[in-house]
Order: sequence, then C-alpha cells, then structure tokens
Amino acid sequence: MAPPQASKLRLPAIATATPEVLAIVFAATLIRSTLGFGEALVAVPLLAIFIPLQVAAPLAALLSVTVAGLVLAQDWDQVHLPSAAWLLGTTALGLPLGLLLLKCGHPRGVEGALAGFILTFSLYSLAVRAPPELKRDHVGWLSLCGFCAGVLGGAYGMNGPPLALYGAMRRWPARRFRATLQGYFFPASALVLLGYRATGVWTPEVTRTYLWALPVALPAVLIGRLLNRRMRVEAFVRWVYVGLVAVGALLLCQALGLSLS
Repeated sequence: MAPPQASKLRLPAIATATPEVLAIVFAATLIRSTLGFGEALVAVPLLAIFIPLQVAAPLAALLSVTVAGLVLAQDWDQVHLPSAAWLLGTTALGLPLGLLLLKCGHPRGVEGALAGFILTFSLYSLAVRAPPELKRDHVGWLSLCGFCAGVLGGAYGMNGPPLALYGAMRRWPARRFRATLQGYFFPASALVLLGYRATGVWTPEVTRTYLWALPVALPAVLIGRLLNRRMRVEAFVRWVYVGLVAVGALLLCQALGLSLS
C-alpha cells in the first residue's frame, strides 16, 4: 500500500506547479530553438524551484533530445558534420573529468576558471569592432571547446557554452549554427537519458511531466525557428555572445557559492 500513497503525495505537488513549469519549459525551449543553446541557464535552476531536481534534470534532458530531433528533421542539410563529430569526440575526453569533479564534490575551482574564460572572451568579443574569427575548422579550438564541453556537461549538465563559443568564432549563419549544435546535442543528450534510465532516475513521473510540457514546447520550437531565420550573421553572433555572458555570470555565481533564487 505504500507505493500508491507515495504517488498520491507526489502528483498534487507537480500539478499545482504546472503553469509555472509550462512557462519555464516554453521560455527555455524558445531560447534553445532560437540560439541553438542556452536552455540550461533557464530550465533546470528554475524548474527545480517548483518540482524536485530528480524530475527537473531528466525532464530537461528529454526536452533537449526532443528539440534537437525536431531541429535536425527541419535543417539536417545545415549541420556541419565534421565540426559536430570532432566536438563530440573531444567531449568524451572531458566528460570523465567532469564526472570526477561532481563525485568529489569540489568542482568550484574549475567552474570558476571556465566561467572566467567564457566571460572574458565573450565580453572582449562584444567590446571590440572585429571579434575573433576562424575562417576554417581549427583542431586546437575544436579540441579545447569540445573538452571543456565535456567537463561542464559531466559536472553541471551544461555542455553548450564552449560549443557556442566555437560556433560564434566560425561565424556560422544562424541556421547552420543552430543545426550543427543540435547535431551535437542529440546524441549527447540521448546518452544522458540512457544513463538516467539505467540508474532509475527516469521515472514514470518524469515521463508524465514531459508529456504535460510537450504541447508548449512544440510551438516554442517553431517560433524559435522563425526568429532564427530572420537573424543576420553579425546580429546573431552578438546575441550568442550576450547569451554566453549570461551563462558565464551564472557559472561564476555558482562557483562563488552565491544563490540566484
């Protein structure tokens, strides 16, 4: 009799938060669909205010796979496959370090260093008239950004900032930027979901919450696609750096032990 009672206790808590959860899902999905990254800044920290973190984290991963799959179905021809493949490969090298930092419970030093790098580079790129640009793929930058994405993903579930940094330097048009990052996020998020399934974190409650959120996520993907297609390269790159400044500031606050709630 205990399991049904536990279920009855959990469901009302989720149901009363549904409007807030839906609003957060819409905003996070719109950001992800428009810029190609950045939903982690909105989704998990805010969702965790209204629903348990054990639900918020796998919910965000499910939405990530959904958004990435829809974007790839729309714009598969825009994916820069060599870059996406190299970034995925080097992410696999950084992931163990991120998981180790998470397990040890002392990730703030590396988090602060990565936040400082992202903030400094992004603010510099916004301030100068000619931000750093890569005319072609650069193995060194690909490896560095992919490795840092692995560290951030393993420790904090936030792969996006280093990938966005590389895409901004490559000056990819908005459609290519968005599609290429989803070519990375789809397999990466799918692997995370497999881990959640294997460890029992992906529960029926997570699936139920995901199905409630899906009707607001799908329109956000379509609206984000329309906004993405209207952006010129120069304006889009600036918005990417603005998003990176916001992510870097959040990481720095977390590294310093400051709460944003």
